[in-house]
Amino acid sequence: MTTVAIAATAAGRRHGEHLAAVLADTCLVDGRPAQALADAWDDAAALVLCMATGAATRLVAPHLAGKRTDPPVVTVDDAGRFAVALCGGHHGANDLARRVAAALGATPVVTTASDVLDLPALDTLGADLGLRLDPDHAATAAVGAALLAGAPVHRWRARPWPTGPLPTTVVDSDEPRAPGILVTDELVDAPRPCVVYRPASLVVGMGAARGVSAAEVGDLVDAALADAGLSPLSVTRLATADVKADEPGVIAAAAARGWPLVTHPVGRLAAVAVPNPSETVRAAVGTPSVAEAAALESGGELVVAKRKSANATVAVARLPVRGRLTLVSAGPGDEALLPAMARDALAAAEVVVGLDQYLDRVRGFTRPGCEIRPSPIGDEVTRAREAVGAAREGRSVALLSGGDIGVYAMASPAVELAGDDIDVVTIPGITAAVAAAALLGAPLGHDHCAISLSDLLTPWEVIRRRVKAAAEGDLVVVFYNPRSRARDWQLQEACLLLGEHRKPDTPVGIVTDAYRPTQQVTLTTLGELDPQLVDMRTTVVVGSSQTRLAAGRMLTPRGYQ
Repeated sequence: MTTVAIAATAAGRRHGEHLAAVLADTCLVDGRPAQALADAWDDAAALVLCMATGAATRLVAPHLAGKRTDPPVVTVDDAGRFAVALCGGHHGANDLARRVAAALGATPVVTTASDVLDLPALDTLGADLGLRLDPDHAATAAVGAALLAGAPVHRWRARPWPTGPLPTTVVDSDEPRAPGILVTDELVDAPRPCVVYRPASLVVGMGAARGVSAAEVGDLVDAALADAGLSPLSVTRLATADVKADEPGVIAAAAARGWPLVTHPVGRLAAVAVPNPSETVRAAVGTPSVAEAAALESGGELVVAKRKSANATVAVARLPVRGRLTLVSAGPGDEALLPAMARDALAAAEVVVGLDQYLDRVRGFTRPGCEIRPSPIGDEVTRAREAVGAAREGRSVALLSGGDIGVYAMASPAVELAGDDIDVVTIPGITAAVAAAALLGAPLGHDHCAISLSDLLTPWEVIRRRVKAAAEGDLVVVFYNPRSRARDWQLQEACLLLGEHRKPDTPVGIVTDAYRPTQQVTLTTLGELDPQLVDMRTTVVVGSSQTRLAAGRMLTPRGYQ
């Protein structure tokens, strides 16, 4: 689907043309605005109306049917100063207003109460964690009003599925209570007012005879879920054997319910232990079970044992609760260099773990109710273990590190400790090497390497061999952890090793506190490098034989010379 821009004036058309050129899947349509809007209303992903808000309101009003079915609408004034989320704020308009504003250099105008007061949007709570709002239990206005008033709201989860951060006025309850936020895959009798969220927790396994109808498959599945008291909104997929991948009835039944169809090789299903194997099925298909094995293939517990109709068999399994650990890169210092993905991850985290000095830089991106767990420098394994442990409790956790979390940072111990029982997502960032290079000019324009001079975890003899190899290979070298109070000789020895293959006038860049108020950038040479200028907040870049200075900047030419 496409975002449609509609203009009422020449100035509006210029804005629409620019948006169509710079925003993906966006087009400007011609014609009278009223007719253009009517033609686009049912099919557009969103609408950007380049006209006065009053005019846009009058055009939109006759078409409004409901916030869950109407397209998001954003208006842009003729001066291009404001992008207003007119309707469908939590269904895309707020985000679109911010994107349009960024493209036009305008100010986004967002008025939904949750955004203004930094409260969770109940329409989309936990959506990035797999939660779906149940439309049959969606008292978002009443529960939202309680949140806005600061009244107690009760969260009840049948299992510890993560929801994202919630305000401190939301308290956990051991039973469903109103006003409430309920997270369950069961068809519970919800008190009023409540909002009920369905986790993506169920796998429907299906076996079928050739020629089975979609109606028979659908009726069998629907009855199995209803009799077990399970919500179809929590079904994450319909699974079967690969030999049934082209079965029209199975395909149509899954599509009618909006469930992905996943198929597994028969050999893999044959290896899954099931409570009700069948030698008849083994003889016909090659596995003693299709429905139960397909449901259990991804782990979990069987909640509906196989049941049959004339031509189909169904079983249902509940997946284990999976918390999420997001490894977040904070970049070198300036918050403007914090990736947008990192900001989103921090906003979605129930727990943020990290070094105290890094946490101080990102607190403004966390949400009310987020638990901040700072720790002093050192003991990275303990910090990683704490983050992994919180994710195993079924929470959404962000583990924070400076630079890029995957480079000499926290990703390595966290990934080593995390098993396949939690989801792990890594947000890349700007490394210390890249930040230093940007401030120095273009020293990494050709082959280069990074070497840590800390011998706390790596023997010095190993580090020494690596420095020597970099020297012999004529690589630009970026030194991490170059010097500390307790390690004040390694940098000098490393430079002597490089000096065996490089001239004393080889350019060297020294960058301390990159993109922080205390930033210092020094250009020197290998022969004149003063170790006293270097500490643990410093990155040292030593050029290759091809590196030179150009207009006071450090440069390693892209081509060989």
